[in-house]
Order: sequence, then C-alpha cells, then structure tokens
Amino acid sequence: MAYELPALPYEYAALEPYIDEATMKLHHDKHHQTYVTNLNGAIEKHPELGSKTPEDLVKGLDSIPEDIRAIVRNSGGGHVNHTMFWQIMKPNGGGEPTGNIADQIKTDFGSFEDFKKLFNETTAKQFGSGWGWLVFDGGKLKVVTTPNQDNPLSQGHYPILGNDVWEHAYYLKYQNKRPDYLAAWWNTVNWDEVNKRFETAQK
Repeated sequence: MAYELPALPYEYAALEPYIDEATMKLHHDKHHQTYVTNLNGAIEKHPELGSKTPEDLVKGLDSIPEDIRAIVRNSGGGHVNHTMFWQIMKPNGGGEPTGNIADQIKTDFGSFEDFKKLFNETTAKQFGSGWGWLVFDGGKLKVVTTPNQDNPLSQGHYPILGNDVWEHAYYLKYQNKRPDYLAAWWNTVNWDEVNKRFETAQK
C-alpha cells in the first residue's frame, strides 16, 4: 500500500463541543480511509506513480494517466485535504491568530474579524460539497472555494488553511446550518500549524 491514513493527532472527542466525537470517528476512520483506499487502488494500475507524494499527484493532475486522473483528483485530493484538516485543528485551539499570519491577515483584510466574516460568507455559499480556503497568491492572502475534493495545489496555490463543508463534516451536529458550523469551527484552529503552512506558502 503506497499511502496510509494518518493517525488523528488528538482524541476523537478532543474538539468537543465544536466538532462532536461521532462526526470525527466517521470523518476520519470512514471517509478519509475511503479516499486513501481508492487512491491506492488507482496507483496500483500505474505503480510508477507510487514514489510521488499525494501533494505531487494533486499538483500535477495533467500528467496523471487519463484512466485514473478522476480518481486521483477526487481521492488524492480528499487524502491531501483531510491530512491538512486534522493538523490545522487542535484541542483548546482558536482565539486570535498569532505570528506572521496575524500580521498578514491584518494587512490584507483589515482585521481578523473582517477576514473571518469574508471566509465564513464565501464558504457558506459554496454550492454543494466543497472546501473554503485561505491561499497566498501574488504576495497577498485570498479566500477561495473549491468544489468536491479539489485542492488549490491543482491551480498552483498552496493552501494555508481550509475548512471542509461537505455535509459529512457537520451534519450530525449542525444539520443544515452550515453557517453555525463555520462560526464554531474557528474555536478549533491551530494557529501554530497555520503559521508553518504560511511559511511554506511564502517559499
């Protein structure tokens, strides 16, 4: 097996009350595992791709053989997206951003509150399943969304932060109230990890 499901960096219930234990179990053990399993199944058909990282696969979709390109886009994207997602959250997270990302947010959005409002409103409007992202593009931070499991890497942008708005990410607790989930999610953010990703994005 080329790719493996990464262990959660905390307990399933660690993000309560914002993300419930049952959602975390399903989301990590079932949904993320399925993306990994499907990605491995695709790579078995083209073993020469097995040496590439999932990020490299997603970054270079045009060079992926056509018979597995859609699977790599969807399941490879799902694997990359979720691997990041678990890392940018932590127990007792949230609060105001710190470090370089805090300064850049202030520069590009005016304030953290303005950024949060824009991110939540933009991501709430993503039609159907998808993700809301913070990317660094042309020396500036931008808020973008992608459908399904598409990752900004495919468009040449490195994602600094992202939130999953597939219904499986929030429906058990929030039902159809996506904005409530988006608002609560900020209480889980791991700003140390986000700063690391910002540093990578700047390179």
